[in-house]
Amino acid sequence: MYNIASMFYDIATIQVQAGRGGDGMMSFRRESMVPKGGPDGGNGGRGGDVILVVNPHLNTLNHFQYEREFVAEDGRRGGNKDMTGRSGPIRYVQVPPGTLVRDVETNMLIGDLMSEGQELAVVTGGRGGRGNAMFASATNQTPYMAENGAPGEVRKLRLELKLIADIGIVGKPNAGKSTLLSVLTAAKPKIANYPFTTLQPNLGVAPLAVDRAVVLADIPGLIEGASAGVGLGHEFLRHIERTRVLIHLIDGMSEDPVGDYETVNAELAAFGHGLDEKIQVLALTKMDLPDARAAFELYGPQLAAAARAAGKDDVIMAISSAGHEQVREVLASAVRILDELPPLPPAEVEPILANDEPDLSFTITRVGGGYRVASKMLEKRVMMTRWDLEDSILSFQRMLLRSGISAALQARGVKVGDIVHIGDYDLEWGI
Repeated sequence: MYNIASMFYDIATIQVQAGRGGDGMMSFRRESMVPKGGPDGGNGGRGGDVILVVNPHLNTLNHFQYEREFVAEDGRRGGNKDMTGRSGPIRYVQVPPGTLVRDVETNMLIGDLMSEGQELAVVTGGRGGRGNAMFASATNQTPYMAENGAPGEVRKLRLELKLIADIGIVGKPNAGKSTLLSVLTAAKPKIANYPFTTLQPNLGVAPLAVDRAVVLADIPGLIEGASAGVGLGHEFLRHIERTRVLIHLIDGMSEDPVGDYETVNAELAAFGHGLDEKIQVLALTKMDLPDARAAFELYGPQLAAAARAAGKDDVIMAISSAGHEQVREVLASAVRILDELPPLPPAEVEPILANDEPDLSFTITRVGGGYRVASKMLEKRVMMTRWDLEDSILSFQRMLLRSGISAALQARGVKVGDIVHIGDYDLEWGI
């Protein structure tokens, strides 16, 4: 049995994690002529972001089978003499053109990456912790306080590849799609005379002029029920969505060419996404065989009538890929249509917005003999608190009072000595 995923990998789920900010520095100046120097602890550097970037040399998501977690570097800690730590470098993750990016948690489409070098920042590094120099004031000239760096964002992403091809070649299995692609382009798809479907889409570039070429995609053959998941068609119909024009091939040796034509169009319509509305160039194949020639004479008028009934162009071309007959003319017809179409708009995406407003919501639940506080703001703050510095602990306690969490815990009956769970921290209540 073929392992389809190993041959063409077009859906992947990955986790991206931005770097943690560097810790702030606790330091005081030590100078020979200054017996009591002031605070000079510098801030930590910002954690590295994770950015997706389009690499035009990739055409599958196959590399995500072997690496699914991408972590950016943390920022460096601050130094004395008010020195800020180095920020973590950006972690670039390469994806092929035609990659849609969804947030797994919300299922929102957050990116549509199509052009070479296009970038999408998907997670942002945590800010660096402040050093004690930042906390100096007229009333506190020797602050014994600094912050740990903030954690970086973490997000699960679903990547979905839709091949970017100008022209798609569709038809039932054994209609001659792979052969036509091999004749028009330098692509070398596997070709054999069997009534099964190609296991993966094949891409090829057809040169038109010195400075012009078009990309063609041989879409795996459609069988009845493909849109509902029968065979392989459902897995690959998505790759037609970005193509502008379809070359629809019909096997000249088929027992029912009109039925084949209607089956493929029915599957395109059943899949939706406007596939049945795409302009088609219709061609009967294998005209190097006498029986196929006879079929063209017999079924050509019926196919034209079926095309008119479907609201499509009723011009039926007769081609032979093996004999190189009329194949350039089929391509030329598709290119003429392509040139008349407006540019393909990108998909509508939800922007990833930086939210600098703290989320002050929280919930409190009883856990064993203690309490668990669920709060994004508090979980972040507890990670940034320096528990070895008294001023930092006092600052954390003041934040509990201002946010109302302290009052809410007391209302729930918290007592001195109870354990309060916040994220991965277990704190003993002492207020």
